[in-house]
Amino acid sequence: MAGKKERQRRLAREKYERQQARRAHHARRWRTWAIMGLVCVTVVGTGTAAYFLLQGGGKPAAAAPASTRATPTASAAAPAEPATHCTYLASPPAARKVGVPPARPASTATYQATIVTNRGDVVIDLLNAKATCTVNSFVYLAAKNYFNNSRCHRLTTSGIYVLQCGDPTGTGSGGPGYKFADENLSGARYTAGTVAMANAGPGTNGSQFFLVYRDSTSLHPNYTPFGTVVKGLGIIQNVAKAGTDNANGPGDGHPKERVVIERVTIKKT
Repeated sequence: MAGKKERQRRLAREKYERQQARRAHHARRWRTWAIMGLVCVTVVGTGTAAYFLLQGGGKPAAAAPASTRATPTASAAAPAEPATHCTYLASPPAARKVGVPPARPASTATYQATIVTNRGDVVIDLLNAKATCTVNSFVYLAAKNYFNNSRCHRLTTSGIYVLQCGDPTGTGSGGPGYKFADENLSGARYTAGTVAMANAGPGTNGSQFFLVYRDSTSLHPNYTPFGTVVKGLGIIQNVAKAGTDNANGPGDGHPKERVVIERVTIKKT
């Protein structure tokens, strides 16, 4: 009789331990889900806009530039504007080998760029007096046909409203093989028509840029504004209306209406 009671007690104890283990497992899993949900809410609330503008082809986890952008090991100091000397540091690999822009920009020149796309021309007044080294690089890349036959690889239609271009590989990870300092960030605002540089952290500008087709007030002033669209903004807005394939999440991916930069021409005065 004693042996039977001992066996019953042992079975009851084992059952209780199994129940406790299951409860602990469920509690851990619930806490994990809760934490993940909180993180997702935080990212959506504060980081989505910043993420979109990173150079790089990864998913959102690969980007948190607004408040936690990685500091590169070497970067050029921001020049006084209008700059009379620019520093471009090596940052391989190059999507297309075009060399490095001249260190001495035409700081007093006035530039207008025309981005010829498969959907029409987008004309941009370049802000040479405020972002001289950025404009110097853009003009140089255009002259080297760097942007020719490259597609705009990313469109965001939620939270921020931009079309990102400037990577000949079309992956979002391509650059010109060099990087340079940020400019014109003081008081930067990303209203409709702004053209600004994408980056992977301070001082990592390359060739990728974005066109703002609708006011994006949630963007932090981390991206060098270097131009203003004066003609053709409706082209970008129509592309945005067609939407994105959501490859990177809701409202973030490749534009459904493919946009290809055929060439970029520069008018200098």
